[in-house]
Amino acid sequence: MTKKIVVFTTGGTIACTAGPDGALIPTVSGEDLVRPVAERFADSSIVCEVRELTRLDSSSMTFADVDEIVAAVQEALDDPETTGVVVTHGTDSMEETAIAVDTFHSDSRPVVFTGAQKPSNHPEADGPENLFDAIVIAADDSARDIGCLIVFNHAVIPARGAVKWHTSDNLAFATNGPEEPTRPDPILPHPLAGIQVDIIPAYAGAPRTLIDAAVAAGSQGLVIEAMGAGNVGREMAQGVADALDQGIPVIITTRVPRGEVHGSYGGAGGGATLAAKGALGSTYFRAAQARVLLAIALATGHHPATLF
Repeated sequence: MTKKIVVFTTGGTIACTAGPDGALIPTVSGEDLVRPVAERFADSSIVCEVRELTRLDSSSMTFADVDEIVAAVQEALDDPETTGVVVTHGTDSMEETAIAVDTFHSDSRPVVFTGAQKPSNHPEADGPENLFDAIVIAADDSARDIGCLIVFNHAVIPARGAVKWHTSDNLAFATNGPEEPTRPDPILPHPLAGIQVDIIPAYAGAPRTLIDAAVAAGSQGLVIEAMGAGNVGREMAQGVADALDQGIPVIITTRVPRGEVHGSYGGAGGGATLAAKGALGSTYFRAAQARVLLAIALATGHHPATLF
């Protein structure tokens, strides 16, 4: 039987070419990006259908762009003939879009994100092989019922807990989550555009000014990128407490690359103290994905704890 893989292209390094000055710009169309890879499946049962959504550097992605991708994936899966979906995406914010798609994903068929670390016209471009692998995985029955995946440099990584861990290595992504993360019950898609959640970094002696500025600017939720297992200094802790008193949900994550957030420490800004005041630990999620999960909770009326 023919397996139809719908490939959405959104830009990113995989669609970039380097100009005379070396600067990378996404110039490659979806058709031109996918065609040479799709030709490798000519003698197989896999057929690729290409739909170009946008052509962006993913650092420019907004929640409105994420909404468009979520809607496009849902539309593709409304077709019973679709076997799986692949999304090509820039690596800068791939983990954010992937966790949004995963949280709204209620279908058994796989959605696979991929991209590249080297531009399309690089002599050692990694994009074509990544895209080939992503299509293979999207067509594989073993990828069903496990949610959204990131496929990169032959690694297959669940979206939940994924992080971009290297700026230039071909293996761009790693995971801080378990090998088979538990997924919450899927949520019906809801627009995220207009939801404001801000990430505030903590550091030794950090003041509360960034928290106060975010609240004054209309932030509906805060993600605090804390130190250690989830600790901040005294002054920032008071800012967190005041935000919570105003009904603004606060998620505590950490700047540490590995491990889970846990409220073990007392003191003014210790994780246990923050938890007692109502802040929620992000478990294994880091700041970028924690922000998306909190935004989804705010947009849909779900308690954030159900998504973490």
